[in-house]
Amino acid sequence: MRLSQNFTKTSKTAPADEIARNAQLLIRAGYIHKMMAGVYAYLPLGLRVIENIRQIVREEMNAVGGQEVQMTALQPRELWEKTDRWDDNKVDNWFKTTLKNGTELGVGLSHEEPIVDSLIPFVNSYKDLPVSVYQIQTKFRNELRAKSGLLRGREFMMKDLYSFARTQEEHTKLYEELAAAYLRVYDRLGIGADTYRTAADGGYFTDKFSDEFQTLTEVGEDTIYVDEQKRFAVNKEVMNDETLQKLGLSRDALVEKRAVEVGNIFPLESKYSDALGLYYVDENGERQSVIMGCYGIGISRVMGVIAEKFADDKGLVWPENIAPAKVYIVQIGEAARVVADELYAELMAKGIETIYDDRDERPGAKFADAELMGIPYRVTVSDRLLAQQQFEFTSRKTGETELLTHDALLAKLN
Repeated sequence: MRLSQNFTKTSKTAPADEIARNAQLLIRAGYIHKMMAGVYAYLPLGLRVIENIRQIVREEMNAVGGQEVQMTALQPRELWEKTDRWDDNKVDNWFKTTLKNGTELGVGLSHEEPIVDSLIPFVNSYKDLPVSVYQIQTKFRNELRAKSGLLRGREFMMKDLYSFARTQEEHTKLYEELAAAYLRVYDRLGIGADTYRTAADGGYFTDKFSDEFQTLTEVGEDTIYVDEQKRFAVNKEVMNDETLQKLGLSRDALVEKRAVEVGNIFPLESKYSDALGLYYVDENGERQSVIMGCYGIGISRVMGVIAEKFADDKGLVWPENIAPAKVYIVQIGEAARVVADELYAELMAKGIETIYDDRDERPGAKFADAELMGIPYRVTVSDRLLAQQQFEFTSRKTGETELLTHDALLAKLN
């Protein structure tokens, strides 16, 4: 985390063909590299952000009984034919490939079929249910037009969880537990106050509503109607008097907003389990259908939303929970180098992730990079300040600066 040893560098410009603000800033700050439209590589700092988001999601999924797996990206055609989803007229954003022996394969855009197939050997009795299985994996979707940087890509990271229940009542219990877990995820990511559970179209899976989790932002593609008192919203696609009556909402209480979908959950009924032959035998020896639910969070999309939502005219502004480091040390002057080295070692030993700008650069360039990278706190160690036995402590979020002694600085960071 010494910038003198980091192979990436910041830039004053982004690729000319990149118009999304989130991608522009992440590229300029050295977090990601654009391979092509809708496809980005994650560089050391960007990977740290992604891993922090993944870990928050993982902890909350585990807390409600989720069991993590890693499914394959390559998927056999036969599975998808059983659920009538192989045909491009049914699902038009497949990436497909062919083995040298002529066997056709799909490249994972979703995993309902493979997850069900993997459970068939293990779920036979009512005693084997309920169960929830999830993964955090790269997905591939052949979008006609990738746009908005990380908000809509052809290759992206996603958490998808699938619940398996014996009855509708049991499914509903799992569903609500997952909905609550999602709200905890967004709180921990720093976007909970602006993220609303949103009633949306259930599609061909169910006649019930699905639930999106929409984060308010002016760059959002979706229009939602928010009841701020009830902390609930309705997607424009299902906004009508019948919907409002079902949900117990008043049109007068709703405010129109722009938002980005950062997650969704929806009932699958027994569409996939029946089609693939996943059943269980109940207490009376009768074969019964397994009731499923699906729960997705776009990990890389969340990163893009946060980058875009909190940025200012100087650069990124990361919430502390997901920032690649908590502290950015700026060293100014040769006499300050020894103290800055010691402070860096001390903070890292205490488990406080720190980026140390030990480059031979002008102070202005170091301050500009600290702001562009969006690290929550900047600590300036300079010859002038050390003469007064002080360090300058600056909050990236508020811009407030104060002078602190060594002990006061450590107390602040702890």
